[in-house]
Amino acid sequence: MWGPRRRSDGADHRGELGRRGEDEAARYLRGLGYRIVGRRERVLRGDIDIVALDDRCVVFVEVRSRSDVTHGHPAETVGPVKQRRLAELAAAYIRRHRLEDCHVRIDVVAVTFPEDGSPVVEHYQNAFESPW
Repeated sequence: MWGPRRRSDGADHRGELGRRGEDEAARYLRGLGYRIVGRRERVLRGDIDIVALDDRCVVFVEVRSRSDVTHGHPAETVGPVKQRRLAELAAAYIRRHRLEDCHVRIDVVAVTFPEDGSPVVEHYQNAFESPW
C-alpha cells in the first residue's frame, strides 16, 4: 500500500532533537529575562530559530543541539557559511519588520542532551561578527 515514506537516516530523530533544543533554549532565554517574539521564523527560504528581545536589543538566536559531544560540540557547527546565512536571514527580517534603527545581535545557544542527566545549555552572546 502507498503511504508516506519514512526516512531511515535519523532525520526524524534529528528533527525531534532540534525541537527539544529550541524548547530548552527558549526556556533558558526566558529565564534570563528575554522576551521571545518569534520561533522558526521563515525568511528568504530559511528559518531563524528564535527571535527575542533582550531589553531593547533584537536578538536572532541560532540553536544547535546534539545528543552528546562525541562528534564535536554543537556550537562548532556554526561555521563561516552558516554565519553568513544567518546574517542574511537576520537582515531580511530587519527589513521586513522595519527594524533598521534597532540594536541587533546574533547569538548561538548550544544544547547537549546527555543520556544520564539534564540538558546542558550554553549561550554565546554576539557569537560572531555581523554587519551591524
